[in-house]
Amino acid sequence: MAQPLEGLTALVTGAGRGLGRAEALELARLGARVVVNDLGRPGRWGSPLPERGRELGGGSGASSAAPAEEVAEAIRAAGGQAVAHSGDVADHQQAGEMVQLAIDTYGRLDILVNNAGILRDRMVFSMTEDEWDSVIRVHLKGHFNTTHFAAAHWRARSKEAGGPVFGRIVNTSSEAFLAGSAGQPNYAAAKGGIVGLTTSTALALAKYGVTANAICPRARTRMTEDVFAGFAVPEDGRLDPLAPEHVAPLVGYLASPAASGVNGQLMVVHGGMVAIAERPRIAAKFDTAKEVFGYEELDGLLTPYFAGRPAHETFAAAEVLGLKRD
Repeated sequence: MAQPLEGLTALVTGAGRGLGRAEALELARLGARVVVNDLGRPGRWGSPLPERGRELGGGSGASSAAPAEEVAEAIRAAGGQAVAHSGDVADHQQAGEMVQLAIDTYGRLDILVNNAGILRDRMVFSMTEDEWDSVIRVHLKGHFNTTHFAAAHWRARSKEAGGPVFGRIVNTSSEAFLAGSAGQPNYAAAKGGIVGLTTSTALALAKYGVTANAICPRARTRMTEDVFAGFAVPEDGRLDPLAPEHVAPLVGYLASPAASGVNGQLMVVHGGMVAIAERPRIAAKFDTAKEVFGYEELDGLLTPYFAGRPAHETFAAAEVLGLKRD
């Protein structure tokens, strides 16, 4: 029986570990040939976690081809087809090279999963310019770079074919964008930008047969180990609700022909749950009784409206996940 992704080629960035690894393995399990990209550098380091007396990520931040090659080898050992790439998604030329590797190796690219990312957490009043720039560069520019080259490939193929072709983009956003994250202004901003990039891309490429969607995953990885440190791992053999394997199946579905009618969507996924986020809606509307608003009129309308409301509503992770802290 044919697999849903049989004959298709996928590129997964940041696929050497964590979420990207689980996604690459799932796409291969569903029949895709996979270009496994990973720079091989710890996604988070230099951010102290005093209560544990160590540094997150550790190491010097040196790049390594090993993580990508290990995942590619695992795919090949299971009978699939895969090739490794250790380039930097934030480098425009290297992003083009990884897309070209898929085309040169397997004849075309059909699926792009943008997952690569880093964290440089700090409060906005303490964050350095480099901490801001590096996160925006890897997440937002990295998503753009690969999308640019993949979109150009699909557009050219569509023109040559005289009609739509098959193309899928799955981008990685975060609930840090949806709910806010006080110590991650750079990360939240990048993830919000990725949603904007996704919806714009979805509109631009629809006529070529290409869809673009974004996910907000929750998963316990090396990059997020401190974020979910207080949530217990099941001790009865059940799969961790924060395991990346809960996220990968949705990526496989969105990459498949079955998801042809899903475009420009944002989905939250974790622990056996998929939630489809609505686009922002108007909560209230006020019209001026005059030609133009004045301070006094706005004060009379808006101050009572916001009185007694929470200054900022956030998701209560423990309640939503149904997890218990250690």
